[in-house]
Amino acid sequence: EYGIGTWTEEDFVRALREGLNSQGEHYYPAFPYPSYTRMTRQDMQALYAYVMTLPASSKERRPHNLQWPFDSRPLIAHWKVSRFTGGEFSVDPDKSPQWNRGAYLAGALVHCSECHTPRDYLGAPQLERYLAGACVGPEGRRVTNITPDKETGIGGWTYEGLMTFLKSGRKPDGGYADSLMAEVLGTSCMHLTDYDLYSLAIYLQSLPPIDNDLGTLCAPFDEAFIYE
Repeated sequence: EYGIGTWTEEDFVRALREGLNSQGEHYYPAFPYPSYTRMTRQDMQALYAYVMTLPASSKERRPHNLQWPFDSRPLIAHWKVSRFTGGEFSVDPDKSPQWNRGAYLAGALVHCSECHTPRDYLGAPQLERYLAGACVGPEGRRVTNITPDKETGIGGWTYEGLMTFLKSGRKPDGGYADSLMAEVLGTSCMHLTDYDLYSLAIYLQSLPPIDNDLGTLCAPFDEAFIYE
């Protein structure tokens, strides 16, 4: 009644690929289908098979709490025209298989960009600042720059250091991730194989470094942030 127990596999795939529910209504992109759309069909099918084995819950859905005009779901169709591109991840033939695996993980399954890329006033990611961090991310928190910039990003991290962080949450300086990032690591990254962890590290360290000093940029708004 309240979940997806009546959904077919095609309903499930359409939700991930197109951001539509089983009735054809548009999902708000808080459900990160702009990233999930890049998943392979095989992975979508595997995810559907797993989800359908979970215990059913009869908890009633809460209505969205949005102000006008964002409470109008049909407007999402217009948002999608210029801000959403559906379709499966395409392998870059000029890159190694491991790089492509890392790009797939970051762009689709782990969907790093959903939090680590700043957004414009209508919620579209600013791709020219891909993974450069944002002053205001989920729950109003600052989100770190994970491009390989040596001063403001993770350019000083080794592959091994990045893998250790993804596997355990331990940073090269001895600190640990907390808050939402700790949740992300604990529910996803810590379960990746070493091959996938290394692939993700290779991909992230290959990106163009972006100098994005959040400490300075976000200073006027610091009281609104909870630091990781």
